[in-house]
Amino acid sequence: MKALVKVGYACNNHCTFCHTLDVREIDDTTLGVHAKIERAARLGYSMVVLSGGEPTMRPELLRWAKHAHSKGLAFGLVTNARMLAYPAIVDRLQELGLAYVYMSLHGGTAKVHNAMVRAHAFEDTFGAVEVLSGRGLDLTVNCVVTSRNADALRPIVDLLLPFDDVVLKFSMVQPKGSADKLFTAVIPPVSLVAARVADAIHYGRERSTGLRFAHDGIPLCLLPGLEGLYDDLKTHGFAAMTEVYEPDFYPVDTGDSAQTDRCVGCALRGPCVGLFRKYYEQFGDAELRPVGGTRSNSYNFVPERELEWPTGAPCPIRGATLPYDHGRHVFVRDGSRMRQFRTETRDFSDRELRDIKNERGQIYLDVSDKLAPDDFAADLRKLSPLDVCGGCPDAASCTGCYIPVADDIFSLDDARVRDAIAGLSGEILDVGCGETRYADVLAPRAVAGTIRYLGIEPSATHAAAFTARHPWADVRQSPIEAVELAPSSFDHVLVLRSYNHFASPGDVLERLALALRPGGTLLVVDNVAFGLVRESEHATAAERGPAEFEHYNNHASEDALRYAPSHLLELEEHVPVSPSGSNQWLLRFRRTDAPEPPASTA
Repeated sequence: MKALVKVGYACNNHCTFCHTLDVREIDDTTLGVHAKIERAARLGYSMVVLSGGEPTMRPELLRWAKHAHSKGLAFGLVTNARMLAYPAIVDRLQELGLAYVYMSLHGGTAKVHNAMVRAHAFEDTFGAVEVLSGRGLDLTVNCVVTSRNADALRPIVDLLLPFDDVVLKFSMVQPKGSADKLFTAVIPPVSLVAARVADAIHYGRERSTGLRFAHDGIPLCLLPGLEGLYDDLKTHGFAAMTEVYEPDFYPVDTGDSAQTDRCVGCALRGPCVGLFRKYYEQFGDAELRPVGGTRSNSYNFVPERELEWPTGAPCPIRGATLPYDHGRHVFVRDGSRMRQFRTETRDFSDRELRDIKNERGQIYLDVSDKLAPDDFAADLRKLSPLDVCGGCPDAASCTGCYIPVADDIFSLDDARVRDAIAGLSGEILDVGCGETRYADVLAPRAVAGTIRYLGIEPSATHAAAFTARHPWADVRQSPIEAVELAPSSFDHVLVLRSYNHFASPGDVLERLALALRPGGTLLVVDNVAFGLVRESEHATAAERGPAEFEHYNNHASEDALRYAPSHLLELEEHVPVSPSGSNQWLLRFRRTDAPEPPASTA
């Protein structure tokens, strides 16, 4: 993992979109950067990357590279690259471990690039590409897209076509620093940027098999077919960063971006960071085009390092908790060790990860060898915060340390579902019945004639297996959306772990409510998303396995309540997910006999 160190904000360019316009006179000290390199090594990072401003202006550059090398760290630069047009400098840096360069080039001609950076820089910057290419470096050329160059992206593609070890990245200009002050002159519509970037990438792909492409700052819904090219600090492997004025590293975040209400339900919500906040405040979100589809309902934490924590000794991270990401990191106490785990998932946003881990408390140690756990009570052990962490003065800033608990929380929650269906009678509709885990409860009542059971199952395999095992059941293979349901035809409807498989849950719940007789019940049970702590080999095998995404949503009970038709259903029981319980929630409604509201005449 990489650590990013800002060494100061002075620069030999004067970009129209410079993030650090107001602090260009501020530099860190030689020893300050020196100390942060040592801190990066102690935190277990594999590379330290210097940024600015422009880090290559600092005369201490080689000294810092040498110090990183002495600590066993690889070295990288985020740079305008003008100083890297000199082979001797790059040669020396490579001797000291230079492995990564993220450089800027904003036009395919001197006219465009120099106008963007307000300096005669093109010759040196492009010269750096020629010097850096072919050296085995991880090399990205970043082009910030503004109103000035949005219509001139193909020329930069043409310029870089000969370089098959380069990633050409297009980044939407961020309304920060100079770009904020020159907002209307610099910042184009994001939909226009998306169109021009897509054109440039398709143009380049038609002409080169070596040059690779990436993008950043553009909502993924505006780049259909190119979603997998999204690229930011996290995809580059950065775990933490520190500004000149900060006392320690902090987790890399997306604090300047936000998803809007239009993003709710979008299948791309996990990897997409949405819009820059200031852009949204100025222009709104009407340009967004949310995408339907399925999502993951779980993700993996894998080990990063081990720390010694003998019994009675102080916590090994006490007093140094800032660099750890509250959603992506978890520590697990294992005897005399504390094991550090991290997730790199892009299936969930940072906000979702923090909610799953810290608010809902849904992280588990996977004790099975299965690619996908299917018997949660046997396969998973809930991870609970250590008691000692609750009274720690650093608790608010710490990601927390956890320990597996022995209690079978899943069977306890499942018993509530069994109790809810054990006394049902009459006409039963079971939506998304699968191979039914509750056949032992339903079968005696069906055989005795107490219930008449109809199951709806979209999977042909599951439907056939259900019918073969349980001849008392009438099972129809179909998605519920395609089934005709007669009004007031069922006494009870069961939606047991199938709710989050509905593409349009509000429409389905209304149809199911109308299919109930007055006084009948609707039981909805499902799970929220959860994190799995696994060994690296187990996680890798699972992620390469055959499992496919099946969930359109990862709604909690509170979300499902918003979709339930309140004019047809009265809530009788609500069991939400809690940090002390499993990831299962339950809602039980009763059909009212109130008439439907009259149609609007507006």
